[in-house]
Amino acid sequence: MDKRVLLIGNQKSFMVNAIAKGLEKEGYEVVPAGLLSLEIKNIENKPGIYILYLGDITLDDSEVLRYINEAIDTERFLLYMIGNQEELSLGLTLIGKEKIQETYIRPLDVKMLAETLDTVVDYSAVDENLKKKILIIDDDGAMLRMMKTWLSVKYRVYMASSGKIAISFLMQNPVDLILLDYEMPVMNGPEVLKEIRNTQALRDMPVIFLTAKDDKESILKVVSLKPEKYLLKSMPKEKLIGAIDEFFDRRAKKANT
Repeated sequence: MDKRVLLIGNQKSFMVNAIAKGLEKEGYEVVPAGLLSLEIKNIENKPGIYILYLGDITLDDSEVLRYINEAIDTERFLLYMIGNQEELSLGLTLIGKEKIQETYIRPLDVKMLAETLDTVVDYSAVDENLKKKILIIDDDGAMLRMMKTWLSVKYRVYMASSGKIAISFLMQNPVDLILLDYEMPVMNGPEVLKEIRNTQALRDMPVIFLTAKDDKESILKVVSLKPEKYLLKSMPKEKLIGAIDEFFDRRAKKANT
Protein backbone atom coordinates (compact mmCIF):
# COMPACT_ATOMS: atom_id res chain seq x y z
CA MET A 1 0.00 0.00 0.00
CA ASP A 2 1.41 3.39 -1.05
CA LYS A 3 1.41 6.48 1.15
CA ARG A 4 -1.75 7.79 -0.51
CA VAL A 5 -5.07 8.78 1.06
CA LEU A 6 -8.46 9.83 -0.27
CA LEU A 7 -9.58 12.86 1.75
CA ILE A 8 -13.37 13.27 1.57
CA GLY A 9 -14.96 16.50 2.73
CA ASN A 10 -15.86 20.04 1.78
CA GLN A 11 -12.76 21.00 -0.17
CA LYS A 12 -13.33 24.69 0.65
CA SER A 13 -13.12 23.94 4.37
CA PHE A 14 -10.14 25.38 6.23
CA MET A 15 -9.82 22.16 8.28
CA VAL A 16 -9.89 19.89 5.24
CA ASN A 17 -7.09 21.93 3.69
CA ALA A 18 -5.16 21.91 6.97
CA ILE A 19 -5.44 18.11 7.18
CA ALA A 20 -4.30 17.78 3.56
CA LYS A 21 -1.26 20.02 4.14
CA GLY A 22 -0.40 18.21 7.36
CA LEU A 23 -0.51 14.79 5.72
CA GLU A 24 1.51 16.02 2.75
CA LYS A 25 4.12 17.31 5.18
CA GLU A 26 4.31 13.75 6.59
CA GLY A 27 4.98 12.37 3.11
CA TYR A 28 1.45 11.43 2.00
CA GLU A 29 -0.11 12.06 -1.38
CA VAL A 30 -3.61 13.40 -0.72
CA VAL A 31 -6.32 12.77 -3.31
CA PRO A 32 -9.20 15.25 -2.69
CA ALA A 33 -12.90 14.34 -3.02
CA GLY A 34 -16.06 16.31 -2.30
CA LEU A 35 -19.26 15.12 -0.66
CA LEU A 36 -20.74 13.59 -3.81
CA SER A 37 -20.68 9.84 -4.41
CA LEU A 38 -20.36 10.30 -8.16
CA GLU A 39 -17.19 12.34 -7.68
CA ILE A 40 -15.68 9.57 -5.56
CA LYS A 41 -16.77 6.85 -8.02
CA ASN A 42 -15.09 8.65 -10.91
CA ILE A 43 -11.67 8.82 -9.25
CA GLU A 44 -9.28 6.41 -10.92
CA ASN A 45 -6.69 4.39 -9.00
CA LYS A 46 -8.23 5.18 -5.61
CA PRO A 47 -6.01 4.94 -2.53
CA GLY A 48 -6.56 2.09 -0.06
CA ILE A 49 -7.10 4.58 2.79
CA TYR A 50 -10.15 6.88 3.01
CA ILE A 51 -10.35 9.79 5.45
CA LEU A 52 -13.85 11.22 5.89
CA TYR A 53 -14.02 14.70 7.42
CA LEU A 54 -17.50 15.27 8.86
CA GLY A 55 -17.04 18.91 9.89
CA ASP A 56 -19.45 20.41 7.35
CA ILE A 57 -21.67 17.40 6.77
CA THR A 58 -25.46 17.42 7.27
CA LEU A 59 -28.35 15.03 6.64
CA ASP A 60 -28.43 16.44 3.11
CA ASP A 61 -25.14 14.64 2.55
CA SER A 62 -26.48 11.26 3.70
CA GLU A 63 -26.25 9.83 0.17
CA VAL A 64 -22.45 9.95 0.18
CA LEU A 65 -22.35 8.26 3.60
CA ARG A 66 -24.58 5.45 2.33
CA TYR A 67 -22.36 5.09 -0.71
CA ILE A 68 -19.24 4.75 1.47
CA ASN A 69 -21.03 2.22 3.68
CA GLU A 70 -21.76 0.02 0.65
CA ALA A 71 -18.52 0.63 -1.26
CA ILE A 72 -16.28 -0.44 1.63
CA ASP A 73 -17.60 -4.02 1.33
CA THR A 74 -16.53 -4.37 -2.30
CA GLU A 75 -13.53 -2.03 -2.57
CA ARG A 76 -11.94 -3.04 0.75
CA PHE A 77 -10.49 0.34 1.74
CA LEU A 78 -9.65 1.37 5.31
CA LEU A 79 -11.94 4.12 6.62
CA TYR A 80 -11.04 6.80 9.16
CA MET A 81 -13.60 9.40 10.30
CA ILE A 82 -12.99 12.82 11.83
CA GLY A 83 -15.59 15.02 13.53
CA ASN A 84 -17.04 16.18 16.84
CA GLN A 85 -19.27 13.86 18.86
CA GLU A 86 -22.47 14.99 17.13
CA GLU A 87 -20.95 14.64 13.65
CA LEU A 88 -19.52 11.21 14.40
CA SER A 89 -22.90 10.09 15.75
CA LEU A 90 -24.49 11.15 12.45
CA GLY A 91 -21.82 9.26 10.52
CA LEU A 92 -22.38 6.13 12.61
CA THR A 93 -26.10 6.11 11.85
CA LEU A 94 -25.32 5.55 8.16
CA ILE A 95 -21.95 3.75 8.24
CA GLY A 96 -21.62 0.58 10.29
CA LYS A 97 -19.28 0.88 13.26
CA GLU A 98 -17.74 -2.46 12.32
CA LYS A 99 -16.58 -0.98 9.00
CA ILE A 100 -14.64 1.94 10.50
CA GLN A 101 -10.98 1.54 11.32
CA GLU A 102 -10.78 4.55 13.64
CA THR A 103 -12.65 7.69 14.65
CA TYR A 104 -10.98 10.94 15.69
CA ILE A 105 -12.46 13.83 17.64
CA ARG A 106 -11.64 17.19 16.10
CA PRO A 107 -9.59 19.31 16.37
CA LEU A 108 -7.27 16.67 14.95
CA ASP A 109 -3.62 16.02 15.68
CA VAL A 110 -2.56 15.32 12.08
CA LYS A 111 0.85 14.03 13.14
CA MET A 112 -0.82 11.40 15.33
CA LEU A 113 -3.07 10.39 12.41
CA ALA A 114 -0.02 10.13 10.13
CA GLU A 115 1.75 7.87 12.66
CA THR A 116 -1.27 5.55 12.69
CA LEU A 117 -1.35 5.48 8.90
CA ASP A 118 2.40 4.79 8.79
CA THR A 119 1.74 1.58 10.75
CA VAL A 120 -0.95 0.58 8.24
CA VAL A 121 1.37 1.23 5.30
CA ASP A 122 4.27 -0.63 6.93
CA TYR A 123 2.18 -3.74 7.70
CA SER A 124 0.63 -3.73 4.23
CA ALA A 125 4.13 -4.26 2.83
CA VAL A 126 4.48 -7.54 4.75
CA ASP A 127 3.82 -10.64 2.65
CA GLU A 128 0.35 -12.01 3.57
CA ASN A 129 1.86 -15.48 3.96
CA LEU A 130 4.21 -14.17 6.66
CA LYS A 131 1.46 -12.60 8.78
CA LYS A 132 0.19 -14.43 11.86
CA LYS A 133 -3.16 -16.14 11.22
CA ILE A 134 -6.12 -15.54 13.51
CA LEU A 135 -9.51 -17.29 13.42
CA ILE A 136 -12.40 -15.42 15.07
CA ILE A 137 -15.34 -17.61 16.14
CA ASP A 138 -18.51 -15.68 16.95
CA ASP A 139 -22.18 -15.93 15.96
CA ASP A 140 -22.47 -12.11 15.98
CA GLY A 141 -21.82 -11.00 12.39
CA ALA A 142 -21.23 -7.36 13.33
CA MET A 143 -18.65 -8.37 15.94
CA LEU A 144 -16.90 -10.64 13.43
CA ARG A 145 -16.66 -7.85 10.86
CA MET A 146 -15.49 -5.27 13.39
CA MET A 147 -12.72 -7.51 14.73
CA LYS A 148 -11.65 -8.37 11.18
CA THR A 149 -11.53 -4.63 10.34
CA TRP A 150 -9.38 -3.90 13.38
CA LEU A 151 -7.03 -6.88 13.16
CA SER A 152 -6.54 -7.11 9.39
CA VAL A 153 -4.02 -4.25 9.50
CA LYS A 154 -1.46 -6.54 11.17
CA TYR A 155 -2.82 -10.06 10.88
CA ARG A 156 -4.34 -12.50 8.41
CA VAL A 157 -7.88 -12.90 9.72
CA TYR A 158 -10.46 -15.63 9.13
CA MET A 159 -14.02 -15.77 10.47
CA ALA A 160 -16.39 -18.57 11.53
CA SER A 161 -19.96 -18.01 12.68
CA SER A 162 -20.30 -21.29 14.59
CA GLY A 163 -18.22 -23.88 16.41
CA LYS A 164 -18.97 -26.56 13.85
CA ILE A 165 -17.79 -24.37 10.96
CA ALA A 166 -14.68 -23.43 12.97
CA ILE A 167 -13.65 -27.02 13.71
CA SER A 168 -14.10 -28.00 10.07
CA PHE A 169 -12.02 -24.99 8.96
CA LEU A 170 -9.25 -25.67 11.47
CA MET A 171 -8.83 -29.28 10.36
CA GLN A 172 -7.76 -27.96 6.96
CA ASN A 173 -6.27 -24.58 7.91
CA PRO A 174 -4.04 -24.32 10.99
CA VAL A 175 -3.89 -20.86 12.57
CA ASP A 176 -1.64 -19.12 15.10
CA LEU A 177 -4.47 -17.97 17.38
CA ILE A 178 -8.20 -18.54 17.90
CA LEU A 179 -10.43 -15.80 19.30
CA LEU A 180 -13.47 -17.56 20.72
CA ASP A 181 -16.84 -16.20 21.82
CA TYR A 182 -18.32 -17.74 24.98
CA GLU A 183 -22.05 -17.71 24.30
CA MET A 184 -23.11 -19.22 20.96
CA PRO A 185 -26.09 -21.38 19.98
CA VAL A 186 -25.80 -25.16 19.43
CA MET A 187 -22.13 -25.33 20.43
CA ASN A 188 -20.98 -22.72 22.95
CA GLY A 189 -17.44 -21.46 23.49
CA PRO A 190 -16.44 -23.91 26.26
CA GLU A 191 -17.75 -26.81 24.14
CA VAL A 192 -15.76 -25.61 21.13
CA LEU A 193 -12.60 -25.33 23.23
CA LYS A 194 -13.18 -28.80 24.70
CA GLU A 195 -13.50 -30.19 21.15
CA ILE A 196 -10.25 -28.45 20.17
CA ARG A 197 -8.41 -29.85 23.18
CA ASN A 198 -9.74 -33.37 22.48
CA THR A 199 -8.69 -33.32 18.81
CA GLN A 200 -5.09 -34.45 18.34
CA ALA A 201 -4.42 -32.17 15.35
CA LEU A 202 -5.82 -29.09 17.11
CA ARG A 203 -5.12 -29.54 20.81
CA ASP A 204 -2.08 -27.25 20.95
CA MET A 205 -3.65 -24.30 19.12
CA PRO A 206 -3.75 -21.25 21.42
CA VAL A 207 -7.23 -19.94 22.26
CA ILE A 208 -8.24 -16.60 23.74
CA PHE A 209 -11.81 -16.10 24.90
CA LEU A 210 -13.30 -12.87 23.57
CA THR A 211 -16.61 -12.48 25.33
CA ALA A 212 -19.14 -10.29 27.09
CA LYS A 213 -19.31 -12.72 30.04
CA ASP A 214 -17.19 -11.50 32.94
CA ASP A 215 -18.66 -13.43 35.88
CA LYS A 216 -16.40 -15.58 38.01
CA GLU A 217 -18.41 -18.75 37.39
CA SER A 218 -17.99 -18.52 33.60
CA ILE A 219 -14.25 -17.90 33.90
CA LEU A 220 -13.71 -20.80 36.32
CA LYS A 221 -15.68 -23.10 34.03
CA VAL A 222 -13.00 -22.88 31.33
CA VAL A 223 -9.80 -22.57 33.40
CA SER A 224 -9.13 -26.32 33.16
CA LEU A 225 -9.22 -26.05 29.33
CA LYS A 226 -6.25 -23.67 29.53
CA PRO A 227 -7.20 -20.68 27.36
CA GLU A 228 -4.35 -18.21 26.87
CA LYS A 229 -6.39 -15.21 27.97
CA TYR A 230 -9.91 -14.11 28.78
CA LEU A 231 -10.66 -10.78 27.08
CA LEU A 232 -13.87 -8.75 27.30
CA LYS A 233 -15.61 -7.37 24.22
CA SER A 234 -16.21 -4.16 26.17
CA MET A 235 -12.46 -3.41 26.29
CA PRO A 236 -11.32 -0.31 24.36
CA LYS A 237 -9.94 -1.14 20.93
CA GLU A 238 -6.37 -0.17 21.90
CA LYS A 239 -6.33 -2.48 24.95
CA LEU A 240 -7.92 -5.35 23.06
CA ILE A 241 -5.48 -5.24 20.15
CA GLY A 242 -2.64 -4.54 22.57
CA ALA A 243 -3.45 -7.76 24.46
CA ILE A 244 -3.34 -9.76 21.21
CA ASP A 245 -0.09 -8.09 20.13
CA GLU A 246 1.38 -8.84 23.56
CA PHE A 247 0.41 -12.51 23.23
CA PHE A 248 2.36 -12.83 19.96
CA ASP A 249 5.30 -10.79 21.31
CA ARG A 250 5.54 -13.05 24.35
CA ARG A 251 5.50 -16.22 22.22
CA ALA A 252 8.15 -14.80 19.90
CA LYS A 253 10.45 -14.02 22.84
CA LYS A 254 9.85 -17.46 24.30
CA ALA A 255 10.69 -19.11 20.96
CA ASN A 256 13.97 -17.16 20.78
CA THR A 257 15.19 -18.17 24.23
